[in-house]
Amino acid sequence: MQFEITSEFIDSIKDAIEEKNNVFLKEQLNEFYAQDIAIIINQLNLSHAAYIYELLDDEIAPNVLLELDDDKREDLLTTFSSKQIAEQLDNMQSDDAADLIAELPENRQEEVLSHIEDIEQASDIAELINYEDGTAGSLMAKELVSIYAFETVNACIEEIRRQTDNVDVMYAVYVVDNNERLIGMLSLKKLIISHPLARVEEIYEPDIQFVKTSTTSEEVAEIMQKYDLVVLPVIDQLGRLVGRITIDDVFDVIRETADENIQRMSGISDDVDSNDHLWRLSRARIPWLLVGMCGGIVGSRIIGSYEEQIKIHPEMAYFIPLIGAMGGNVGVQSSAIIVQGLANNTLLGDKILPKLAKELGVGVINGLICSILICGYSFLIEDWQLAATVSVALFTVILCASFLGTFVPLTMNRFKINPALATGPFVTTLNDIIGITIYFLMGRLLYTSF
Repeated sequence: MQFEITSEFIDSIKDAIEEKNNVFLKEQLNEFYAQDIAIIINQLNLSHAAYIYELLDDEIAPNVLLELDDDKREDLLTTFSSKQIAEQLDNMQSDDAADLIAELPENRQEEVLSHIEDIEQASDIAELINYEDGTAGSLMAKELVSIYAFETVNACIEEIRRQTDNVDVMYAVYVVDNNERLIGMLSLKKLIISHPLARVEEIYEPDIQFVKTSTTSEEVAEIMQKYDLVVLPVIDQLGRLVGRITIDDVFDVIRETADENIQRMSGISDDVDSNDHLWRLSRARIPWLLVGMCGGIVGSRIIGSYEEQIKIHPEMAYFIPLIGAMGGNVGVQSSAIIVQGLANNTLLGDKILPKLAKELGVGVINGLICSILICGYSFLIEDWQLAATVSVALFTVILCASFLGTFVPLTMNRFKINPALATGPFVTTLNDIIGITIYFLMGRLLYTSF
């Protein structure tokens, strides 16, 4: 059902909760997907959210819990007993269950695991939460269908039937040897068209992509993007098949990485969102604000050192904001292109120098266009000496900003520092200082000397 969740609708839900009109609430909730119900619950206070959640069917409730905002889910879980949480985990895939239980305090994790009736499920969750965050092991789900190479197609189909309750979506059957080591994959298409008595070892595909449990989540995302994969098997250090990662898990990684890079580009040092506390939000923003402030102080001292020059030629002060703004904008544009290339691995090896040359070429073209335009404007309002000074200074500043915007993120990446920082206050502040310095040096050489 396509339905816009308005403030009026939320008010009607609140009224129904106050009146305990469960018939109305269930009728409304049955019309929505889990994602939509999560949006509704996110806008309710804790008591109302808990009331709504109690009305949900057992099949949809775990999915709603996973879709809630982190803060709302954390608050809601405090109203559940350990046994109630365990019941929710029973209806989840192992990777989702591990993500949820990892949000609980360590002492409560053990208590919840002890209430899970399915011992195999509890064991899988306990294994997954022990993997380091940000690795393939922490992303994978244990649910999969595997078969030995010596078995037949018929046996493979029977194994699929046996696993249908555990595996919600199946993309392929994995082939292992007698020691459970991954040796290949059997596509569903090949499984269907093959003879029932054919052996798996005769028809499986040995050349497949896989990752180890220690592989970083960023590498997993890159592999799945590069090879257009919807699922990726995971092996341990001995080569044994231990799980699989599906595209929905990787999408979450890509989104989180993009959010993190946007925050870095904006000068926010920690992973935060609008629902965090005031102090956490302030703490995430203040470091780079202080960097910008220090840069401003340096810039003001540079301007102060040319005080006599400004006194004699106050018209030079007109163009200080222009020089600073243009240098910052050009630097951010250049660094954004480089950061994007580094993120999608299109800047490797011998591609770096040509990219650097191209950005400098773009800087020359843009610098010429802007300097010609500002020269004409300056000539109309002042004189040709100031016009020449401003245009030459602007061209030089744009060229330097293009170089810095390209060179700085490459250097940061070389030293394993997140290059997204280069598109934020770092480059902007640096270009402000350099731009003002260049402007007044050009002024001294080309204008005040006349």
